[in-house]
Amino acid sequence: MATAADSHDRIEVRGARENNLKDVSVDIPKRRLTVFTGVSGSGKSSLVFGTIAAESQRLINETYTAFVQSFMPSLGRPDIDALRNLSAAIVVDQERMGANSRSTVGTATDAHTMLRILFSRLGTPHVGTSGAFSFNLPEGMCARCEGLGRVSTIDIDELVDKDKSLNEGAIKVPGFSADSWYVQIYGGSGFVDADTKLKDYTEQQWADFLHKENTKVKIGKSNVTYEGLVPRVQRMLLSKDRESMQAHIRTFVDRAVTFTACPSCGGARLNEAALSSKIQGVNIADCSAMQISDLADWVAKIDDESVGPMIAGLRDTLDSLVEIGLGYLSLDRQSATLSGGEAQRVKMVRHLGSALTDVTYVFDEPTIGLHPHDIQRMNDLLLRLRDKGNTVLVVEHKPETIEIADHVVDLGPGAGVNGGEIRFTGTVAELRASDTLTGRHLDHRARLRPDTRTPTGQIPITGANLHNLQNVSVEVPLGVLTVVTGVAGSGKSSLIHGSLATRADVVTVDQSPIRGSRRSNPATYTGLLDAIRTAFAKANGVKAALFSANSEGACPKCKGIGLVYTDLAMMAGVASVCEECEGKRFTPEVLTHLLRGKNISEVLGMSVTEARDFFTEKQAKLILDRLVDVGLGYLSLGQPLTTLSGGERQRLKLAIHMAEKASTYILDEPTTGLHLADVDQLLALLDRLVDDGNTVIVIEHHQAVMAHADWIIDLGPGAGHDGGRIVFTGTPTELVAKADTLTARHLRGYVGADA
Repeated sequence: MATAADSHDRIEVRGARENNLKDVSVDIPKRRLTVFTGVSGSGKSSLVFGTIAAESQRLINETYTAFVQSFMPSLGRPDIDALRNLSAAIVVDQERMGANSRSTVGTATDAHTMLRILFSRLGTPHVGTSGAFSFNLPEGMCARCEGLGRVSTIDIDELVDKDKSLNEGAIKVPGFSADSWYVQIYGGSGFVDADTKLKDYTEQQWADFLHKENTKVKIGKSNVTYEGLVPRVQRMLLSKDRESMQAHIRTFVDRAVTFTACPSCGGARLNEAALSSKIQGVNIADCSAMQISDLADWVAKIDDESVGPMIAGLRDTLDSLVEIGLGYLSLDRQSATLSGGEAQRVKMVRHLGSALTDVTYVFDEPTIGLHPHDIQRMNDLLLRLRDKGNTVLVVEHKPETIEIADHVVDLGPGAGVNGGEIRFTGTVAELRASDTLTGRHLDHRARLRPDTRTPTGQIPITGANLHNLQNVSVEVPLGVLTVVTGVAGSGKSSLIHGSLATRADVVTVDQSPIRGSRRSNPATYTGLLDAIRTAFAKANGVKAALFSANSEGACPKCKGIGLVYTDLAMMAGVASVCEECEGKRFTPEVLTHLLRGKNISEVLGMSVTEARDFFTEKQAKLILDRLVDVGLGYLSLGQPLTTLSGGERQRLKLAIHMAEKASTYILDEPTTGLHLADVDQLLALLDRLVDDGNTVIVIEHHQAVMAHADWIIDLGPGAGHDGGRIVFTGTPTELVAKADTLTARHLRGYVGADA
């Protein structure tokens, strides 16, 4: 019989006002799959991540002791009247998986842990416990490379200029200028002379300068530790992961250091004992290097009752990775090298094996990076999570995933200040019948281009063999829109980025993070701030530097950031609004200067669309027009770049590059984060780039972009070593009419209604 406990079957959101949400109230069914739809910037993420997931996390943190909480980031309560019936929320997002070189696909999914147990039980000769097979533990790691699988060779000529003395700046390493403390230690140590040119050092001086081990020396009245330049550089710079380095240090390391496979373990990371133990003639490093789909087949052949339950768990994990379209990876692949979409799918597999139930799982566009063939498999996994008794919330634009929803919440009607309202809640059938933007576009299909453009020439690619490419030769047409297709892992990026991206006249527009600090925003990144500052200075008869939050006009307390950051050492830092300027970033005096009735803080708070109507200055208008053209009209001018999604970053870069005189543009999944209604706008933009005389090459899975292409290059037939070949080149019409590739089958189904 039903009890009161059974009545809590809906998450009740009342009066949500985070970011652009306009007092939103909505009920979301629990233990169901709910998809949140709406244009970019409509408020989906503010509702799902900024309100529901954030409040769940905050409430969970409050259950810890005061002592533990003192080490945790202080999460503010979302701006909301009430939020009831929450369960613990797990966010499965597209954040890259840390830059730790010891983290691999195997360690991130626990598949490597299960392999280690398998080898400790069945491997011959027997070499010990599972720890003896871990490259992260002393008993298993290769002693020479300490479990990293690689060693570094330093080019001494990149470290120093032998024609100079230390006092003349002989050391070329960042942070080792002639007046630095490090160089003063070398000069005052007595081992070398700071005024002697390095090329004139004796053999002993050269050895002491470069390689001497830690030695105590006295400089003036201080006792300090002397360390040779090479071990110091290795300790200070090379022990860090490349991705976590500052840009100028990364550039130096790339120039000065060569990484090669460790000669002792051959890159396997493990010591000789671990590598000697085998099952069916294969050691654990061989297993980790196998393509996961091949490893799944190998594990399936092991039939031993003593490890039966563990083998079943390992088989499930590997099968899930294959099922989700990641069978082309290997367990030894470093986590930091995965794309955002791949990282999200790896995290998803980890949760599929969890014994937890009645959890709220939150996904951010899980179809990113997936071919239509793989989306069906992703959908199956989302449904499996739901069927375990979990609440699954998905922010998504792809109609294939919207179709499987039990419940849809559509936000809009527009973006930014024009969004933040609930436009529809109900079933997919009801959405289709509704007069919402999403409902109207759910069955919208781009038609095949009736007349394809004629190429003006070709770029030949000959014998490409990067990663899984199998000696590929193909001609990429010039002066047209070419779409490169194929399942995830088929070799699309390897072919295009590996063969074309380095050419002088090519601009690559990808989704990688934009280098810059938390001060960077669309206004600074596009150069728009210069035009804004000039306009303010001219209108008020003062200097432009006053209107820079990085210069004279900045609030002295927060130094123009608008937030005060508190570092919590090992934990994530906490940001709070600056009490002095109330987040406005500027001094009160600067805010008295107005441009057409608005101060600089109010202008930076405007959306791109609002700013386009506000500014009459030609330079500002040009930049703002380009931002609107790429679908970023809803972004605010002062929004930190660190808060942008991958798709938003890519479109921002495209807006910048449109001003350049490039002849070839390479775009990687430009439809990421775009609503169905916005894809047409993107296609018009790509057409404009081509009609202006450029070549546009798009790596893309969206069928609307495929249908709109002049030329298609399809890779496959599968992923990993089952891919890496050209399976079709020609027009979309020819692909639909004649080909039998995975892409052809899905595009045929897509245009079927219009064909």
